[in-house]
Parts: sequence; structure tokens; C-alpha cells
Amino acid sequence: MAGPLKQFEVNALVPVELGGVDASFTNASLFMVIAVLAITFFLTVSMRRRSLVPGRWQSLAELSYEFIAGMVRDNVGSEGRRYFPFVFSLFMFILFGNMIGLIPYSFTPTSHIIVTFAMAIFVFVGVTIVAIIRHRLHFLSFFLPPGVPVVMAPILIPIEILSYLSRPVSLSIRLFANMMAGHTMLKVFAGFVVPLGIIGGWAPLAVDVALTGFEFLVAFLQAYVFTILTCLYLNDAIHLH
Repeated sequence: MAGPLKQFEVNALVPVELGGVDASFTNASLFMVIAVLAITFFLTVSMRRRSLVPGRWQSLAELSYEFIAGMVRDNVGSEGRRYFPFVFSLFMFILFGNMIGLIPYSFTPTSHIIVTFAMAIFVFVGVTIVAIIRHRLHFLSFFLPPGVPVVMAPILIPIEILSYLSRPVSLSIRLFANMMAGHTMLKVFAGFVVPLGIIGGWAPLAVDVALTGFEFLVAFLQAYVFTILTCLYLNDAIHLH
């Protein structure tokens, strides 16, 4: 039986090498493409008829839209509306990536630190660029909040800079660790079902069923946490303090 970490192996499906760099199309790439296609299909089919009285699919699409719109409005303000498409796309990609990974024999791209860190560093760099464009050199005041005694600056400024630079690390590790830990637990308990047989196998099977339901909740919560932290970072970039 394959070990619990076997499910996280990245395998090249279409080997590609560009200038000595491995740019192969992998199983991770495949399931990220599947996530994007699934999102496109869901939104296209849901909003195709655009009825005044929405059906189930249209209601889900509108609920997703209103949920993220409310998140942006509450955490960024009216100036955050221009960033809504990015935040919405980010939430839907993480959510669908997490959910698709719960299908048996699939792959969870968000369980890999390289995927989550790429998203986190994109958010970090984008938010920093927004802050610099809007505030120019005044952006540096973010590392010394107003009202703080100048004598505290040599201590506070390095702490604030370190805290700011740690954002992509904490953002990426939180998503990656939760998805990897959950899938590993599912595999570990599933590995006890067959060896324990009919008499004892029901216990790990019941735990696995409960964990699967919990993982659906975690899949949504982690997409929500990643997105709301992105909104908070945008709020800092727009309003500084």
C-alpha cells in the first residue's frame, strides 16, 4: 500500500525543458487547469440564463459574488471595488483547488508550498506596489505608526519590517500545511480499514468519513482565510494606518 505522502508526489505528464529549466506539465499543473476550467464552467452555466428568479446554480454564483463583494467592502472599503476581480478569482481558485483535491485519486495543488507561496508572493508584491503608487515615500510611515515615541523607532521599525516581510511566508504555510495535514490524516486512517477487517475496520472508516466532512469545511475556511487576509493587506496598502 502506498504511504500517506505518496499522494503529494509531483509527476511530469509532458516533459518540457527550457534552457536547462524543468518546465514540465505535471499532475499539479493538470489539476490547476482543471480548477480553472471548473470555475469557468460553473460561472458560465450559472449565469447563462440570468433569470429574475434565480435557480440553484445561479443562486450559488450570486451567493459567491455577494460573499466576496461583502468581504471586500467590509475590509477594504469602497476603494477596494477595483480589486474585486482579483480577490474573487483568488478565492474561487483556492476553493475549487481545495475541493477538487477531495475527490478520490485526484491531486491537491494547494497542498504544495510552491503553489501557495507563488500566490502569496504575488499578493505581497501586488499589495506593496499598490501602496507605493498611492503613497510614494509616505509608505515608509507604515513601519512607524503615528503617535509612537521616536525613541522606540530603532526597536519598532525592524520588528514592523520583519512582520511585513513574513506575510507571504505565513500566508502560504497556513494554506499548504492545513491541506497537507488533512489529506495525510485521511490516508493514514484509510490505511487501517482493510488490515483491521470487518470487525475492527468500521472504526477507522467512521473516523475517515467524519474527517472527510471536516475537510470540506477546512477547504472553504482556508480559502476564506487566505482571501480575507489579502483584503486586510489591501486595506493596509490603501489606508496605511
